[in-house]
Amino acid sequence: MSMNILITLLFGAIAGWLAGFFVIKDKGGLLWNIIIGLLGGVVGGWLLGLLGADGSFWSQWYGQIVCAVIGAVVLLWVWNLIKGKK
Repeated sequence: MSMNILITLLFGAIAGWLAGFFVIKDKGGLLWNIIIGLLGGVVGGWLLGLLGADGSFWSQWYGQIVCAVIGAVVLLWVWNLIKGKK
């Protein structure tokens, strides 16, 4: 169980860090990247579910990271719109 939590946090950190390259120039810290990546995974899963994406790719570890990055990019984009950044 604890290994699953560590892997989830690692995937969240990777996804948040990668999303920072697409949306913002300031990459933030480790905790920020983990939070954005974890929330991005939820948002990405929801968005891909709405689009009817096939679950076979998204169930693999690399698909989970891609899904979380997509969600984190959308999340950061919306965050920047709310804050008034371009």
